Amino acid sequence: QVQLVESGGGLVEPGGSLRLSCTAYGTIFTINAMGWYRQAPGKERELVAAITSGGSTNYADSAKGRFTISRDNTKTTVYLQMNSLQAEDTAVYYCNVEGYKTIQYWGQGTQVTVSS
Repeated sequence: QVQLVESGGGLVEPGGSLRLSCTAYGTIFTINAMGWYRQAPGKERELVAAITSGGSTNYADSAKGRFTISRDNTKTTVYLQMNSLQAEDTAVYYCNVEGYKTIQYWGQGTQVTVSS
């Protein structure tokens, strides 16, 4: 059984920063990629950033230059450093892991609210 545990969400003022963390627990034989998605009220879930097993990164246009995805040496924890946060970044952020045969694992989600 695989469990993704997220932390780091919260309330921040516009222009502020947050760092999200996600650790994968359990047996995952292969991790192809780890990433972060978000879903705002009334909108579809969208990719924010992802990092492959080889270290390549991919960002949504809205995240480029403001967000940075990284992982630890064990490659089971992924981080999302979010700077210059704006109201439009308000959403539930979900950790995602793509495993063997593209099996998808999801975290429970963490709320990020950007408001003054």
